[in-house]
Amino acid sequence: MYLLAGFAASLGSSVGGDGNGHTALDRRMMRRCVELAKRAAGKTRPNPVVGCVVVNDEGLVVGEGFHEKAGGPHAEVVALKYAGIHSAGAKVYVSLEPCNHFGRTPPCVDALLNAGVGEVFVGMVDPDPRTAGKGVDRLKENGVKVRVGIEEELCQSANEGFSYRIRNKVPLGTWKYAMTLDGKIASDTGSSKWVSGEAARSIVQRVRSESDAIIVGGNTVRVDNPRLTVREYRSDGLQPIRVVMTSTMDLPKNARLWDVSDARTIVFTRVSAAESKPELYDHLLKCGVEVMLREEICPRFVMEHLYGEGAMNVLWECGGKLAAEAMRNGCIQNVIAFLAPKLIGGMEHSPLSNFGLQDMSKALNVCNVRFEQVGKDFVFYGRVENTG
Repeated sequence: MYLLAGFAASLGSSVGGDGNGHTALDRRMMRRCVELAKRAAGKTRPNPVVGCVVVNDEGLVVGEGFHEKAGGPHAEVVALKYAGIHSAGAKVYVSLEPCNHFGRTPPCVDALLNAGVGEVFVGMVDPDPRTAGKGVDRLKENGVKVRVGIEEELCQSANEGFSYRIRNKVPLGTWKYAMTLDGKIASDTGSSKWVSGEAARSIVQRVRSESDAIIVGGNTVRVDNPRLTVREYRSDGLQPIRVVMTSTMDLPKNARLWDVSDARTIVFTRVSAAESKPELYDHLLKCGVEVMLREEICPRFVMEHLYGEGAMNVLWECGGKLAAEAMRNGCIQNVIAFLAPKLIGGMEHSPLSNFGLQDMSKALNVCNVRFEQVGKDFVFYGRVENTG
C-alpha cells in the first residue's frame, strides 16, 4: 500500500530561497520525498530507496509514492499513476535521479516523458554507472527542465548504503553496541541483559529494520541466544539475513537462530570445524540453516558474500573480538553506541578488542558525531574516518 498523506493538499508559499535558487516549497517537497523513501528502508535490496512527489502549478500535491521493493514499480511510476492526467506540465520531485535503463522494470525517464511532466527536481545523481547522469541528460534532451541537488545531503544519507555498495563492491558496515559508563558490554560473568533501557532497545529494532543483514559471532549465540529478528517497524514479514561467524563451530544445538521459519540464517565456518562436528553440521542443514565452509573465514569474505546477496547495509552486533577483526578488515564504517548510566566493573568484555593500535596518536577518529538522549541512556552516531 502506497502512502498518500497530503494528497491534493496545499503546500503554502514557495518563497524563501536558499541561495541556490531552491524555494521553500522545493526543499519541503524533497524532504517529503526522503520521508517517503525511508518507508522502504531495508526492503529494497539491491535497489536504492526512492520517494517521489508530483505538484501542479497551483502548488498542490497531486500524486506521491515510493519504491516499495525490488521488482516493484519505482517511485516515479507510483506517483505518476496517482497524479493521472494532472501529471501533464507538473513539477516532479524525486530523491534520486530517474533511471534510464531497463532492469526488472522499464526506465523511469520513459514514464516521465510519456506523462508530459514540465519540470523535474532531482535530489542527487544516481551513483549507479547505468544511470549516473544519463537520466538527467535524456530529460533535458527532450525539453524537460531539470534541477539537481535539492536537499542533496539529506538524499545522500537516505541511500548511504546503496552508494557505498556501488563504489566499493561491498555493503556498508555499521557496528552497534551498548555499554556502561565504565566501558563494559557485559559483566565478568557474561551477563548483558540489559545494558540499555527499553527505549534504547526500540531504536535497535529500527536500526535492524533498516539493515539487510545482521552479523554476530559464536559467543553471542552461546551467551545471548538471540533471535535477531525485527519485532517492530516491519509489517511485511521481511527480515534481515542473520549471519553467524564462528571459526570453531562451538555452537548450541538448540539456538533460536536455527529456526528459519521467519528469517534466513547463514553460518560461516571453517571446513575443519564442520568436519570435527558432523552431527551439528548435519543438524543445521536439516534445520534449513545455510552453512558456508571455507579453509579460513574473515569479515571481508562475509561482506563480499553479502554483496552478492544484494545487501547494502549490514549491522555488526558482535562482541569485542569479532568487532576488532571487522574493524581491522575495513568492514565497519559507521558506529552506533548506546551509553547507559550504569557501572559494573570487571576486567572483561570491552566493546572492541585489540586490533593492532598501540599508540593513542594512531587511534581511529570518529567524525560526524551526533547524539541524543533516549530514556536514561544516550545514543551516539558517528562515522569512522577514512573508511570509504
